Amino acid sequence: MAHEINNPLQAVQGCLSLLVEELSGPQRQEKVDSYLNIIDKEVERVVGIVHGMRDFARPAPVGTRSTDGISVLKDVLALADKQLQHNKVNTECSWGINVPSIQANPNLLKQVFLNMDIRMPIMDGLEATRQIMQVRPTPIIVVASSVHEAEYNIAFNALEAGALTVIEKPAGLLSTNFDTVRDQMINMIRTMAGIKVISHNKTFFSAGSIGPMTAILYSLFTHPIRIVAIAASTGGPPVLKYIFDNLPKDFSIPVVVVQHVMDSFAQGMAEWLNSSSPLTVKTAVDQERLVPGKVYIAPGQSHLTVATGNTISLVASPPVRGHRPSANLLFDSVAKTFGKDSVGIILTGMGDDGADGLQALGKTGAHIIAQNQASSVVFGMPKVAIERGTVDEILSPSEIVNRLIKLHTRSMSVNRLT
Repeated sequence: MAHEINNPLQAVQGCLSLLVEELSGPQRQEKVDSYLNIIDKEVERVVGIVHGMRDFARPAPVGTRSTDGISVLKDVLALADKQLQHNKVNTECSWGINVPSIQANPNLLKQVFLNMDIRMPIMDGLEATRQIMQVRPTPIIVVASSVHEAEYNIAFNALEAGALTVIEKPAGLLSTNFDTVRDQMINMIRTMAGIKVISHNKTFFSAGSIGPMTAILYSLFTHPIRIVAIAASTGGPPVLKYIFDNLPKDFSIPVVVVQHVMDSFAQGMAEWLNSSSPLTVKTAVDQERLVPGKVYIAPGQSHLTVATGNTISLVASPPVRGHRPSANLLFDSVAKTFGKDSVGIILTGMGDDGADGLQALGKTGAHIIAQNQASSVVFGMPKVAIERGTVDEILSPSEIVNRLIKLHTRSMSVNRLT
C-alpha cells in the first residue's frame, strides 16, 4: 500500500473533525450521534484491515500524498480490504507514486497493480499512465468523478494510453453509494490483477490494410447492410474510439454499441467518443429512430435492443448473467429485427457476453467479426465467439475499419442498383 498512515485512529478522528465542522442547525446533536456511530464501526474495521495487511504493506516511495483524512480513510477501506490478501494482490495508490523514480528504476512497479486517482497535485492520471506504460506496462485502474467533464475526459484518455478501466470516485464516507463503489473497486482489482497489459504505441491498432473482399464475402453482401452491432468490455473504449475516428463522415450504416462500463460513465464515454469522431456518437434514447451514420451507445441501467420500424428499445430488466447492458440481448434483437442485413462485431473483453447472441445472429446469415488476440487487452469475449464457430473474420481494429468502409461502399452500390 502506498498510504502513509501511522495511526488509523488519527485518520478517523480527522474525518470526524471535518464532519462536525460542517454540521449546523437544530438537529446538530442528532447528526453528530449518527456520525459517531458510523465512525465507531469504521474505526474497528480500519484497525483490523491495517493490522491484517502488515505482512505485505511497505513504505510509500517519496511522491504525492493525500492530506485529506476522508480521502485516506476512503482509500484504506477501498484498497486494503482483507479479501485482497487471499488473492495476494499487491496494490499501489497514486498518493505514493513517484513517476520519475519509476522511470529511473522500472522494477519499482514489478508485479504491482495501480489504483490511480485521475486528479493528482503534480501530474494528472493521464500523463502518469502514459509515462508508466512507456516504462513498464502495468495494470492500472483509473478513479474519477463521473460528473465532471474534465475528469472523465482525462480518465478515458488514460484508457486510450493503456489503463484497463475507469471506476467512479466515491463522493465520501457517508455517500449513499460508498459501499457499492468500494466493493466494485475491490472486485475490479481482484479480477484484473492477473491481466497481462499491452503497451498502446502508435502501431497498436494497426496490422496493415485488409485485402480485397473475396468472392465468398461478396456473395454475403449482395444486399445492403442496414445495421452494425458492436459489443466490448475491458479495453473496449480505445478500440471504439479508433474505429469511430477512422470511419468516413458519410458512413451510411447506423451503429449500435454495448460497452461494459459503470452506469455513471456511459454518458461521459459517449461524449468522449463524439468529441473526435466525424460521426455523431450519442447515448441511445428509447423509441429513437436509427439514422444512418449515427452511433448509439447503450446508456447506464438499461439494456439496448432494436425493434421493428428501425427504432431503439431500451429495456430496464435485470442484468443478464451479471451484465446490463447485455451484448447477448443486443445481438438477439438485431438477429430478430435485421437478420442477414447486419454485421455483428465482438471486441476485446472479459468473459463470454455476446457469444450466445452472436450465434443467433450468425444463423440468420449476418456477417460476424471478432477482434484479434494481438490487439485485445483481454481476449475473452472474442475467443469464446471464435471457439463456438460463430465468427467469419478475425481482424485487428484497423482491419475492422477497412472492412466496414468496404461494406459501406458495397452497400451504397447495392442500394443504387435496387
